[in-house]
Amino acid sequence: MIDKRQFYIGGRWVDPVEARTLEVINPATEKPVAVISLGNAADVDKAVTAARSAFAGWSETSVGERAMLLERIIAIYQRRSAEMDEAIRLEMGAPRTFARESQTPAGTGHMQATLDALRSHEFERPSPRGGSLLRHEPIGVCGLITPWNWPINQIAAKVAPALAAGCSMVLKPSEIAPLSGLLFAEILDEAGCPAGVFNLVNGDGPGVGAAMSSHPGIDMMSFTGSTRAGVSVSQNAAPTVKRVALELGGKSANLLFADADLERALRTSLSGCFSNTGQSCDAPTRLLVERSIYEDAVALAGKIAADIKVGNPEDEGSHIGPVISDLQYEKIQGHIERGIADGARLVAGGPGKPEGFETGYFVKPTVFADVTNDMSIARNEIFGPVLVMIPFETEDKAIAIANDTPYGLAAYLQTGDPERAKRVSRKLRAGSVYINGASPDWDVPFGGYKQSGNGREYGEFGLEDFLELKAITG
Repeated sequence: MIDKRQFYIGGRWVDPVEARTLEVINPATEKPVAVISLGNAADVDKAVTAARSAFAGWSETSVGERAMLLERIIAIYQRRSAEMDEAIRLEMGAPRTFARESQTPAGTGHMQATLDALRSHEFERPSPRGGSLLRHEPIGVCGLITPWNWPINQIAAKVAPALAAGCSMVLKPSEIAPLSGLLFAEILDEAGCPAGVFNLVNGDGPGVGAAMSSHPGIDMMSFTGSTRAGVSVSQNAAPTVKRVALELGGKSANLLFADADLERALRTSLSGCFSNTGQSCDAPTRLLVERSIYEDAVALAGKIAADIKVGNPEDEGSHIGPVISDLQYEKIQGHIERGIADGARLVAGGPGKPEGFETGYFVKPTVFADVTNDMSIARNEIFGPVLVMIPFETEDKAIAIANDTPYGLAAYLQTGDPERAKRVSRKLRAGSVYINGASPDWDVPFGGYKQSGNGREYGEFGLEDFLELKAITG
């Protein structure tokens, strides 16, 4: 059993103010693999005090000093990458290959993109007419709350730009998947991050998240998670009028036109939907298919889904693992049963666990056809390996269905017509549009429209999220 009951505050590992333990469950075995402590408002106070004390000095450091720290962090992170792979496998059930090739490298990608942005960023520049000086300055002490589904991806996407901007911070990683965050704290400590610049307090939303969001000593909250929790963060932050950056849920549409390469498009689409066991906020979970190829697409999607392997995270391979928890498993099962009750056609998968997986929170890769956009499974973020297929007649109708959602994080487009790709992508109300299986680099802005959040992360866009703009005139 891994024992990680201390928090990282003021450059030291310290005991919580009040002993309150939580077991970390391996979702593949349903057994505890670690024990952590859940903090409270008093722990948050200690961390904020340390961060405020450190801010004065850290905010005055040069770009070169901050860049050197990021370089050291990247080097140590790469040296300890095998430990990060294992932490992510244990805490959230990512298969070994996926953890090594996708989850852990995301941390390096974000840190390197931030380092590049830091080196090129113009912190001072003249105003357009030249009469004033425009200056970017760090916003202050930042509260960072990160999710369990891409744990180190989101930690690095917040911590790196906050450090680069000259901010100090308090991080609350997900209490369900805290091991990667604790390892990251060790890496920052080894890299010589000044005491108090980075602090980590484990805890749940009511105990630590709310205390951070409402804390008058925190100048900004950066949150990634569900839309419901994002609303709570905003409400708690409102009385202190702090900046709030939110990256929230999604129900991303994927428009498949008849002029696309059908098999290639479907394999790309299903791979994107089921990757990470469907636990990605920008997963292409609503597949909108042009009517003339709809039945062919349904048949092929069923075959592809049936071939997707579910496997033990300890094994190497391209299989998918379990979902994060018993609670999440039950929610997904409820969505699947609701889809059947509402009259959607079950093409692959369905209720229950895959054969041979009585233990662990494993879900069958599931495809529904004949879904209408007003069905529950088309409206709600399921956050599991479940794809819904919706037919459309015309391009305009496809765009209307795609945009008929409270979310707007990402959209996907499969077509052989470059002009259609440009035309349709401009009309989709989403923060990112991916055409024919393309994926962005780490310096492309990530964030959503509507209830998918506000602000943008990654590269220079993430750096600017943590900066204030000052005008100096005279």
